Amino acid sequence: MWNVLARAGDRLKGKGVPLLAALAITLSPHAAQAFTHDKKPLARGLYLQGQGRVNPPIGFLEFCDRYPAECRPLGQPSQWRIRLTSQRWALLRQVNLHVNRIVKPMTDEQIYGRPEVWEYPANGMGDCEDYVLEKKRYLEALGFPAEALMIAVVLDEKGGGHAVLLVRTDRGDLALDNRRNRILPWNRTGYTYLMRQSQANPARWVALSRNPERRARVFGNN
Repeated sequence: MWNVLARAGDRLKGKGVPLLAALAITLSPHAAQAFTHDKKPLARGLYLQGQGRVNPPIGFLEFCDRYPAECRPLGQPSQWRIRLTSQRWALLRQVNLHVNRIVKPMTDEQIYGRPEVWEYPANGMGDCEDYVLEKKRYLEALGFPAEALMIAVVLDEKGGGHAVLLVRTDRGDLALDNRRNRILPWNRTGYTYLMRQSQANPARWVALSRNPERRARVFGNN
């Protein structure tokens, strides 16, 4: 799996093809099967529950201006959860590891001369939200439903701003993080979760704590 990811990623980079339209075919032509809409109530503690709408990070709003297709509503409100089979668990681990390996950590100030820019990794470099965006489009190309992939803004153990990708599964919300190759349940990361994308509309964000916008200003650390 690792070799397939690496070869496909290198091949598509050279051709300027929008990332991984071919990966869904190359890696897993049936990956989208058995991703189901689940109407069962979410088990307390396993999932991050939204507490009302909140303004998205400014960098994300600018990202939506550049990539409007990535921020369109996904349809009716839903409770998508991925059935975490061994195959899907392996894909999550490989994508997390692959992107962590191929992207060199650099801050937005170093790359763009600005404090906050959300962008797919430029020339193989990026900070935390860029890793997240890259992992999200890898997984979507592999057939993972966008409704189950949510960007979250957090505070780390030192109070610094950070971003992770949440994957909603039948075993809870899992965090894909550029700071570690191990995928952990959200409540074992040691982070304070401030806000995340809505499942129904990626352009909308929901609060996960009090005053998330004010606390999220310390943003952009790797």
